[in-house]
Amino acid sequence: MKLDVLNMEGKKVDSVELPAEIFEAPVYRDLMHQAFVRQMANARLGTHDTKVRGEVAGGGRKPWRQKGTGRARQGSIRAAHWKGGGRIHTPHPRSYVQSMPRKMRLAALRSALTVKAAQESIVVVDELKVAEPKTRLMAGALNALVGSNSALILIPQKDNYQDVIRSTNNLPDAKILLASYLNIRDLLTFEKLVMPLAALESISAHLG
Repeated sequence: MKLDVLNMEGKKVDSVELPAEIFEAPVYRDLMHQAFVRQMANARLGTHDTKVRGEVAGGGRKPWRQKGTGRARQGSIRAAHWKGGGRIHTPHPRSYVQSMPRKMRLAALRSALTVKAAQESIVVVDELKVAEPKTRLMAGALNALVGSNSALILIPQKDNYQDVIRSTNNLPDAKILLASYLNIRDLLTFEKLVMPLAALESISAHLG
């Protein structure tokens, strides 16, 4: 598949052949779903907690004697059915981590990139740069490239892209990401994928 290579003004300056093994791969929707669910689950902290009857304050003695009062027997005023008592069947700290083999994760990424390419949602630029770190400059460039500010922007490394990073940080509908950190959630969240030729080379090395 061939794509036009644009400059920051949105004008065609060249064309590039996308690697078929990445951008024309078989689409496995079940793998994409599994990878997305895994990533969302792994992002959960699992720090929710409630107190059981052994952790709440009070209730050290039996509220009344076992027999002879005419009332139901009770052992503690901090049992679950008492006001201020402990809780049962409620959340406690746990791990939500799900595992997924690396080959399956890479196949899911290839599937997502193939879908993006088929939808013509990938924009390749010759060089990603701005004259100065200004949000309005990056917003104008994205508007020329994709027609809106909503895009996932891939960069090969941080060293030469500090101005681009600072210019993108304040855009609510755009995100900048290292190409080596490409993930299924960001691919499916943003409508457009913008990357310079150098980032395309990083993706090819990682997924090829």
